[in-house]
Amino acid sequence: MDEGWGALEFPCLLFLETISVITNDGRNIVGVLKGFDQATNIILDESHERVYSTREGVQQLVLGLYIIRGDNISIVGELDEELDSNLDLSKLRAHPLKPAVIGGGVPNSFNLMVSVPIRTA
Repeated sequence: MDEGWGALEFPCLLFLETISVITNDGRNIVGVLKGFDQATNIILDESHERVYSTREGVQQLVLGLYIIRGDNISIVGELDEELDSNLDLSKLRAHPLKPAVIGGGVPNSFNLMVSVPIRTA
């Protein structure tokens, strides 16, 4: 019997934790993992996108409650909030990530990022 983590068991370890998601199109989205399903679609709350540039500091675009389709996710990792809070993102410079490529080097343009606005009563 395999004692490794199954596909649905691993995200349970990160539930309600702050995570960083790298998408196939090279975006970096940070937020609190609020939900996921068997297709690895995830729901992030209090999320923002970090936009990197070699000319200016990291911009953080507020997204709020956000859904990312599982087929658009390249990497998911837990964010060390203590270490992250000590970073001065305004002074950090970096090249933006390039999109993930498939097959013959064609960017994967079939995956969509889905943003779902949530209204409260």
